[in-house]
Amino acid sequence: MDVTFHEKAEDYTYLFTYLAQMREKLLQQADPSLLEEYSENPIAKTSTEQLISSSEITPLDQLCSIFNLSDFEKNLLLLCAGVELDASFSILCAAASGNEQRTYPTFGLAMTVLSGMHWSAFTPAGSLRRWRLIEVGTGSDLMSSPLRIDERILHYLVGVQHLDERLLGIVEPVAVTEDLVPSHLQLIEKMTAAWWVDIYDYLKLPILQLCGNEVASKRPIAAVACNYLELNLYAIAAHALPTTPSEISKFKQLWEREVLLANCALLMDCDDLEGVDANKESTITYLCEWMRSPIIITTTDRRRSRLRPALVFDIERPTTPEQYTIWEQALNGTSASMNVQVSNLVSQFNLSVPVIQATCSQVSVQWQQVEKSEVPGDFNHLLWDTCRAQARPKLDDLAQRIDSVANWEDLVLPESQLQVVRDVALQVKQRAKVYDQWGFGGKSKRGLGISALFAGLSGTGKTMAAEVLAGELRLDLYRIDLSAVVSKYIGETEKNLGRVFDAAELGGVILLFDEADALFGKRTEVKDSHDRHSNVEVSYLLQRMESYRGLSVLTTNLKSSLDQAFMRRIRFIVQFPFPDSTQRAEIWRRIFPKATPTENLDYQKLGQLNVAGGNIRSIAMNAAFLAADGEEVVTMNYILQAAKSEYIKLERSLTDTEVKGWV
Repeated sequence: MDVTFHEKAEDYTYLFTYLAQMREKLLQQADPSLLEEYSENPIAKTSTEQLISSSEITPLDQLCSIFNLSDFEKNLLLLCAGVELDASFSILCAAASGNEQRTYPTFGLAMTVLSGMHWSAFTPAGSLRRWRLIEVGTGSDLMSSPLRIDERILHYLVGVQHLDERLLGIVEPVAVTEDLVPSHLQLIEKMTAAWWVDIYDYLKLPILQLCGNEVASKRPIAAVACNYLELNLYAIAAHALPTTPSEISKFKQLWEREVLLANCALLMDCDDLEGVDANKESTITYLCEWMRSPIIITTTDRRRSRLRPALVFDIERPTTPEQYTIWEQALNGTSASMNVQVSNLVSQFNLSVPVIQATCSQVSVQWQQVEKSEVPGDFNHLLWDTCRAQARPKLDDLAQRIDSVANWEDLVLPESQLQVVRDVALQVKQRAKVYDQWGFGGKSKRGLGISALFAGLSGTGKTMAAEVLAGELRLDLYRIDLSAVVSKYIGETEKNLGRVFDAAELGGVILLFDEADALFGKRTEVKDSHDRHSNVEVSYLLQRMESYRGLSVLTTNLKSSLDQAFMRRIRFIVQFPFPDSTQRAEIWRRIFPKATPTENLDYQKLGQLNVAGGNIRSIAMNAAFLAADGEEVVTMNYILQAAKSEYIKLERSLTDTEVKGWV
């Protein structure tokens, strides 16, 4: 199918030669009385001897070859083109028809003027109408209805290639980029090999499915693969696909024509099919099976293909060494001058090439502004926080992002438990060295996820400890909404958990499964299908936690309710004890912000109040509101009032021992 067009894009003198021949045919049949306004066009001076005699293939030749046009169909197309390119053709058409009102070509005129007529050229199944090379206007009968050449075809004949305007806004060109990593180039070799042999046998050509969550790399990979095969790639979003039979038929027809005219391939973007109705799904299936076109599908999960072969390629983000190289190139020497720990960035953030490049560009501009303002700043913190924002997952429907403001000073725990929490932070910080540089990550990908279980009564500081870790590690903390994750429908819970972990993988955020025993309790003895499915959910969670590159934190009020097999695969377990009087006094000492006015607070006496840290915070805040309303400072009296209210909420009674000597 390789062709050689004229070097000059709009060199269509060859067409004028054909039109001069067509003009002679019309003049031979013309009624002289209707030629009074006719004057010879300069084109008429082009003689038939000037017809291109070289081996060069003209767009008209190519068009006839593509659509298998007969000489009669070719001349009928030229007749329609002449009306658009030469004003004298309208007069000639009327004169040849013997009707001054018919200033346009018709099938009846073609039967009179052109030789080699065959009726199949007029039918909807004929090439001219099937491929919309010409359009039949409204008329009293088929033979006298006006004919017009399709605009896309007219431009093609004069050497101008452009996308059909009816496809504009529906499909968009995919640009070719050279920023591809070696692992992606290896995939491209496999993709091109799959299409190389039968590239023009479209219905036998396998559909290429690009699967996975690495959405940003799919289009560049597809574009380069098509470029190697000299195909022009266009993309269409699944949401933009038509749904009515007539619209689907029209789109299919126009696109198949575009494939033939411009060597096009179609990328169907199905990565975001959430909420797509059944009609869209039906359209996708139908077009994939029956549209004569090279087709690439981008999708998170594999799609079935019933009639047409399909090849699946899993698109992963660049490997750790590749990301390291991309970061070094994007930072362009800044990593050394600013002492950037690239290994930490690669370990924490699993970003694609465009995101890494955009992040470095953004930080470069922001840092220039910092330097001009002479305000102290930290380049590494700026870079880290920008990555954190870029990698922030879309979990709004399944999780709540918690702004972490707590620090180590706010966390009151026995030293042994506090040290375990510090060890969690230490391992997250040092995993790049241990896993990558020291080789532990190369032995097995299983068991590399860092997980922690925080067990203890409500209010003992479990969630605060997770906030402290998020602040220490400068990471986002997401509390998973278990009510949105757990589903009574088989398979839905695993699907929701998969969405959580897939979205979180990008930035290695901290996942907090609050009250995890509600979801990950003891696995039951299998008595029915529901028990079996419950066990599958637990196994799935264990698998994802072990492979998750971030930190997973689970909290539970009842440690004993968790499955022991599950417990064995948790790396850290911290028991949060109910605070004793000394620890409660320390919590009271730290609970009031520095800006809060207080007076004569006895923390030892406050420590006698037998409540957990969460209740202490509620009492302190309520006391502050009471003091603010009274336009006074926080005193023991206001704390006593707030404590009474808190105990009513707890359905408990204050004892004399707890409040002795307060006021």
